[in-house]
Amino acid sequence: MATIEIDNLHAKVAEEGGESILRGVDLEVSSGEIHALMGPNGSGKSTMANVIAGHPAYEVTDGQILLHLDEDEFEDIDIDEETQTWDLLDLEPNERAALGIFLAFQYPAEIEGVTMVNFLRTALNAKLEEREELFEDEEEEVEADGEDTNEDAAGYESSPMEGPADDGEVGVAEFQSLLQEKMELLDMDEAFAQRYLNAGFSGGEKKQNEVLQAAILEPSVAVLDEIDSGLDIDRLQDVSKGINALRDEVGTGILQITHYQRILDYVEPDYVHIMLDGEVVKQGDASLAVELEEKGYDWIREDVYGTA
Repeated sequence: MATIEIDNLHAKVAEEGGESILRGVDLEVSSGEIHALMGPNGSGKSTMANVIAGHPAYEVTDGQILLHLDEDEFEDIDIDEETQTWDLLDLEPNERAALGIFLAFQYPAEIEGVTMVNFLRTALNAKLEEREELFEDEEEEVEADGEDTNEDAAGYESSPMEGPADDGEVGVAEFQSLLQEKMELLDMDEAFAQRYLNAGFSGGEKKQNEVLQAAILEPSVAVLDEIDSGLDIDRLQDVSKGINALRDEVGTGILQITHYQRILDYVEPDYVHIMLDGEVVKQGDASLAVELEEKGYDWIREDVYGTA
């Protein structure tokens, strides 16, 4: 099991005089849990998602984000006391991903010329490679740091646009089997994987693709930023099925950012958190989202601040 612990997190736009957005966020999400984070526009939900992932557009000014790992979190890695807790703020985005942090984008990018299957296998191999490097002993890390290469500066050493077809820990045949398994789990057409990454995809297909990526990478904690936005009822049900499978079959902890209660009819949260003005101001179970849908955010403001 893994737990991400967000403690007194403050963040602002990363520019001189940048607006302060997060003003003391406290939140914990563990493997196998589903958390819904709700709040009006401008409350800081998406900013928090990006800060967790390490987006350079935001600067953390106070607080911490810790990732706690059990000894058996990774099958192929020995985790000792010194490597059970990681300060994510000290890590690059690719290093955070290697440790099991996943962010599903609200607006996924389209990449012509790169098939889904090649992108997903490259991403999986890059994650495994990066994770192995993170857990190397200190002497090996020092030696690696001495090798000043463009790949090190950019993050991952490989990209979906280059490299031999069979390069990486997971070969083509093994990956095809894995991909078929995950697509069956999510009830997706296998032809989907041969298309270019998000190119010409509908909004619903892009969101399904985000869930497929998470299923392949098997993150400890997945942050889903408004993955329900723009979905019709059929696609909403498909995406919801995939999210539930991530929790039930993979054991992923889910932080579901949403404006609306409707996705929570299909992905029932264990915990609901309400965010206002850069803080988590109220928490409860799934019934809190239902009450919020009935009463609106003015009710929360009045309850917390004494005024709407």
